[in-house]
Amino acid sequence: MIKKLQKRYALSEQGAKDLVKGCLACVLQNLSFMFPVSLLYFLVADLMNGGVPDKKIFFYIIGCAVCLGLIFLTTFIQYNATYFATYTESGVRRITLAERLRKIPLSFFGKKDLADLTSTIMADCTFLEQSFSHFIPELAGSMISTVFISISLFVLDWRMALAALWVLPVAFAIVGFSAKVQERLNQKAMDVKMACADGIQECIETVRDLKANNAETEYLKGLEKKIRAVEHRSILNEFGLAAFVVSASLVLKLGIATVALAGSILLMSGSLDVLTFFLFLLVVSRLYDPLQGALQNLAAVISTRTNIARMNEILDHPIQQGDTALSNKGYDIAFDHVGFAYNTGETVLKDVSFTAKQGEVTALVGPSGGGKTTVSRLAARFWDVSRGKITVGGMDISKIDPETLLSLFSIVFQDVTLFDNTILENIRIGNKNATDEQVLEAARLANVDEFAEKLPDSWHTTIGENGCALSGGERQRISIARAFLKNAPIILLDEATASLDVENETLIQTALSRLIADKTVLVIAHRMRTVAGADKIVVLSEGTVAEEGAPEKLMKQNGLYARMVKQQTEGQNWKLA
Repeated sequence: MIKKLQKRYALSEQGAKDLVKGCLACVLQNLSFMFPVSLLYFLVADLMNGGVPDKKIFFYIIGCAVCLGLIFLTTFIQYNATYFATYTESGVRRITLAERLRKIPLSFFGKKDLADLTSTIMADCTFLEQSFSHFIPELAGSMISTVFISISLFVLDWRMALAALWVLPVAFAIVGFSAKVQERLNQKAMDVKMACADGIQECIETVRDLKANNAETEYLKGLEKKIRAVEHRSILNEFGLAAFVVSASLVLKLGIATVALAGSILLMSGSLDVLTFFLFLLVVSRLYDPLQGALQNLAAVISTRTNIARMNEILDHPIQQGDTALSNKGYDIAFDHVGFAYNTGETVLKDVSFTAKQGEVTALVGPSGGGKTTVSRLAARFWDVSRGKITVGGMDISKIDPETLLSLFSIVFQDVTLFDNTILENIRIGNKNATDEQVLEAARLANVDEFAEKLPDSWHTTIGENGCALSGGERQRISIARAFLKNAPIILLDEATASLDVENETLIQTALSRLIADKTVLVIAHRMRTVAGADKIVVLSEGTVAEEGAPEKLMKQNGLYARMVKQQTEGQNWKLA
């Protein structure tokens, strides 16, 4: 049962156990509310028989105190078993989702956007937190306690029990039949919410471009439509839910009428005594109120399916796994007939084979869309190949844990990601255990000191979200400093000097020449002069290796590489008329 609950509600093992405890606690609380009814029954019986004897007064006083104590105790247990446990599980669920995302291949993120994943971790978890603290335990508690009470009523008088309970299956069936309708409504509501969230995020991220193109008014019109769509869908959701819940509640209220009608007929025929009639009226008045809440809880539980499905999409997605022990001999990177296609079906690499040797600089060049960046991502196992094999020092990287494998790589991406922290701490990402002296040394190698020491707080200057206070070249140099600090045996440079001016590019290349001794260096570049000093050029075109060899050799072949060099040389000589 625990496993089923884990799967059904995206819970941890402890969370599933706590959910069962919460349901049982709600059962105890509901049953404790029936003790005052029993006490009142005995009191009315005594009053109808001539009054309460003196010797029973003490019994009723003690009974009231016991009822009050039971209600307090069961409510305390229920509160701890539902609310406190739910808050703990909510934190565990968010951490579990984040940990799972850390191990999922990057191909998964190509199908998702930031707003969607953020909504799953934050909004969906918050909604389920409310479900597990309010809806599910109270629903289970109401239904289980109702079963016990129903058995007692049938024992007391089966005719009156039928009159009181026939409405229950009808009312719950009405809400149950709304499941598919709710699921469709919730999915449509979720779609428009995600579209709205994407629009808001896109508006914030592109506000500079919108202003530059005088496009704010037109864009905000489209964003307003998305916001109105969310409002419209929310109203439809509430109406769709209310139509079923209100109808079920009306049916439930008919139970009081049927109890009164059946009781009156049986009382007039002499087959039912007044005290039993009074007891049934008392019980149903107490029974239907929590069941009306249970109907709303059932509808709310049904509506959680969409949120749980979104979580399970993450939790059930295959993760990249492998050995945590490295078995490589050296650091040569070898691509052996590698093919790769994204989930969209777009084939990027068809049959790529080459070797980037340790101690050499291997440059990947070629037309845009040829697969250069994909090759570097595959080498670090950000994605897994569709066919073929990639090895590092003879070690098949598909059998190595990705985080263990990445300990061998220092990577400088074309799109730099920085944190809203100081320059010093942004560089320290490369090695969290590095001393300030080591960080500063890496920063100087990357020429970061040239601008950092001019800032108001020098190395302790906070650079803003994603380094918004810095220029593109300054941000790139911080990223390069991280690679220096990590000092891994394999270096991947994806257009590492693309944002630098000629002077700084020369300084960085001089520093890189000191860094790459005895290391495997894989460089991706569009500017041919950047890789003119590489030991080996691999020209990628249309997903295959078109040419391979030293720069001088490829120039003599007068092939694709030579044409690219010629075109860029001509482009550099271009000037305004």
